[in-house]
Amino acid sequence: MTMEKKDRARGQAKAQIASIVELVAAMKRADLELDREEAIQAILGDPLSVEVRSGWHTPGWHTEPCEFQILLCTGGPACRIIGELGENNEPYNAIVEYQDWFTKWEPYTDTTPEEAEAILEYCRCFYFGA
Repeated sequence: MTMEKKDRARGQAKAQIASIVELVAAMKRADLELDREEAIQAILGDPLSVEVRSGWHTPGWHTEPCEFQILLCTGGPACRIIGELGENNEPYNAIVEYQDWFTKWEPYTDTTPEEAEAILEYCRCFYFGA
């Protein structure tokens, strides 16, 4: 990836993280149940798609999802959150990744602990069950 493409893609990831932090902060600030529901609906309407997949298993066996992907934006650049699901299909980790046209996904590694916690809270607003 050229440095220009990488900078542009990283900038998109940083903007998506800032938006997530703002959405989660609004959810935490909500005083009334109606306000909280509105804040959660804003989070649920934010991504382009939410997907899950299961791990290796014997054909014919039903398995629970073990990984998730939340696609935040596509194109050049694109941004997504990937992670693993634990008990009750709840995310227990989340990694923001970015890419530009014709490049591989790369992890965004410059998140602060507060941003990382907000990203995980954001992911926990979604239902990943069957």
